[in-house]
Amino acid sequence: MAATVPQFTLNDGTKIHAVGMGTFVGKDTGFEPRAELLVKNAIKHGYRHIDTAFAYGTEQAVGKEIRESGLPREDFYVTTKLSSRYHDRVREGFDLSLKSLNLDYVDLYLMHWPQARKANGDTLQPEEYPTIIDTWKDMEGLLETGKVKSIGVSNFSIKTLEQLLPHAKVIPAVNQVELHPALQQPELLAYCKSKGIHLTAYTPLGSGSSPFYKHDTFLAIAAKHDATVAQVLLSWGVQRGTAVVPKSENEHRMAQNISLIKLDDDDMQQINNLHGQPGFKRGLLSYFKDGKVDGWAPEQLGWDYSD
Repeated sequence: MAATVPQFTLNDGTKIHAVGMGTFVGKDTGFEPRAELLVKNAIKHGYRHIDTAFAYGTEQAVGKEIRESGLPREDFYVTTKLSSRYHDRVREGFDLSLKSLNLDYVDLYLMHWPQARKANGDTLQPEEYPTIIDTWKDMEGLLETGKVKSIGVSNFSIKTLEQLLPHAKVIPAVNQVELHPALQQPELLAYCKSKGIHLTAYTPLGSGSSPFYKHDTFLAIAAKHDATVAQVLLSWGVQRGTAVVPKSENEHRMAQNISLIKLDDDDMQQINNLHGQPGFKRGLLSYFKDGKVDGWAPEQLGWDYSD
């Protein structure tokens, strides 16, 4: 039975489940059976919004478990993402994903990162072809196929959205980014709301060694509601207007995470006030290597680390 999960209406009239299940499990030997079990258990515990990507290598597992669930395809909301190596071959990249999923259509197709890569893996600079504008125009063409219902972006900032939007015939339905109390991105949230772009949060429970599970604020709010810290984090994300896509391979936590609680105004304000506090390291810092993220400087991505 599907869990009772609220939905958000996107700018194209489609609806997205507020809580989804992420499927990146790494690519160690034997990851495919892990991915299949994760999706199978997620469906069992009521998840109907499943998030995957070409780069995750889990599309085949997602499609297999959806088909074998015996449930109607329309019960599910499936998101997958365009690989950076296919920015100049969008239709080919999409067709590869659809073939791996072995489903009739995709609910949401995202440009995974603004960076494009050459076939050899080298990253192109923002002004080089294909730019995000070139890639987006080809993504808009996918809507005509009837095989994708909505298109959007991922890891886009205000800067990259401002570069894209003047040239877009279709406004992105979604921008999927890292969001949690240590990386609240309030300016991006407000900007996207003003443009009708829905923000979806990946890593909503925090990345790496998350500080949340030992933090007095979250422990106190969780105790107050007889809930887990994870439920507090996910409920905070949904109540501020974002869908959340946690990932867990633990069935007990799966069952807990899809059960949201109602936080009061004081709870929300306490968590909001943690933005920029000392000791709350911003999660996206983990992506940096030699001062860049996949070949782009923070200024090119529009990522600001001033607070």
